[in-house]
Amino acid sequence: MPMIKKLFSFFDGYKKYAALAISFMIIDVMGEIIQPMLMSDIVDIGIKNRDLNYIFRIGGLMLIMALIAIIGGIINVYFGSKAGVGFATNIRKGVFHKIQEFSFSNIDEFKSASLVTRLTNDVTLIQQVTIMGLRILVKAPLMLIFGAIMAFKINSELALVVAVAIPILGTCVFVILKKSFPFFVNMQKRLDRVNGNIQENLTNIRVVKSFVREDFERNKFEESSDALMNNATRALHIVIWDRPLMIVVMRSSIMALLWFGGNKILQGSLQVGELMSFISYITQILFSLLLLGMVITQASRASASAKRIIEVLDTKIDIKDKEDAEERKVKEGIVEFKNVFFKYKDENADYALKDISFKVKKGEIIGIVGSTGSGKTSLVQLIPRLYDATKGSVLVDGVDVRDYRLNDLRKSIGFVLQKNVLFSGTIKDNLKWGNTQAKTEEIVRAAKNAQAHDFIMEFSKGYETELGQEGVNISGGQKQRLSIARAMLKNLKIREM
Repeated sequence: MPMIKKLFSFFDGYKKYAALAISFMIIDVMGEIIQPMLMSDIVDIGIKNRDLNYIFRIGGLMLIMALIAIIGGIINVYFGSKAGVGFATNIRKGVFHKIQEFSFSNIDEFKSASLVTRLTNDVTLIQQVTIMGLRILVKAPLMLIFGAIMAFKINSELALVVAVAIPILGTCVFVILKKSFPFFVNMQKRLDRVNGNIQENLTNIRVVKSFVREDFERNKFEESSDALMNNATRALHIVIWDRPLMIVVMRSSIMALLWFGGNKILQGSLQVGELMSFISYITQILFSLLLLGMVITQASRASASAKRIIEVLDTKIDIKDKEDAEERKVKEGIVEFKNVFFKYKDENADYALKDISFKVKKGEIIGIVGSTGSGKTSLVQLIPRLYDATKGSVLVDGVDVRDYRLNDLRKSIGFVLQKNVLFSGTIKDNLKWGNTQAKTEEIVRAAKNAQAHDFIMEFSKGYETELGQEGVNISGGQKQRLSIARAMLKNLKIREM
């Protein structure tokens, strides 16, 4: 229930469409429920009495009810789709906004490929089940209830056939879902791995080709893809029994009705039209159970996706503003480390930094030198609170960085990462990441200071040159100079490069 309640909040703005979808589905059901009764009257009254006027009149009424049902169904699909797509869009936005709040350690916990899967495949599954549910989960129970009422009204003894069929179908669905659910959960994890392999390969395609590792990457992908296929196949081997079992029960029930109903007609206790309409109602009941089983099966897989979505939404952000944090600007940019220890989340891991103490004064430039893995990057990431120190204090202008608001702190720090990251868009767009309000002359000045202006002007469109994803159409050195220019455009008190 908490999971459903949490996700239901994302229906805001689309509840009216869901309500309209349900309303028109009720109209659809009413149109279908009435038709077998009218057909019974045509056979038992119109045909029996050879009354053509009655037959045409009731037949016309049946046609009208069929049209009403069709129109109700079409409008239900329209509003149901609108509600389902809007619901999924809100979930996707909510998850994405939550991820934007994540610290580096939060992202490390989930891995980027898994987060991509949750934002795409998992949300899409929830969307599909929502659209299906607003149609079938409304229609099937109503058809079952009203069909059962009409069937008992026609002949309560024959209706006992349904009383036998329903528990059998219910037991089949329960057993199938119980056995298949663990596979659905594992399937999404396998999909995470496939997406991770794809993302890693495409991001590092130049390295793969330069080291002639295409075969290795191909085998790695095939291994993860085959694991996903095998898991999906095992799940399908269980779920595939759902429909055949239901059809067997449905056909057996109809055969029993024809046998017992035929005997009642011979005995004179049941009319032919009544048996025809009774079979129609029983078919509607059993078909509703078949549809319910199908939706519940899909919902079982979607529930696994919903749990993964909730995991993200319920994640505790370990780096955030203190409740009593006041607005505080960085004025001098004096950085001080006092007995700082730091290690990553793994409790068994050794400290990446041990008892680090130093002070950097205003305007002072220092270089941090050390071997690979000595903690240089870890150290500078503590200043803008990309991670928090495990022990000790990191101070800016004599104030612990945890007492600043994150936005106030990070706006005063320029960060040129070891891996230079650019985004799709123009060179100008990328440089303005440092200052969205920067004027052209400020952009040019920063580019010149970073030794980037000359190569920019070699492009035919200059600063309006479009960069590919991650700046694939420029060199590594050019990326670095653009990243430095971007950092220079900020009004900085602290620069980390």
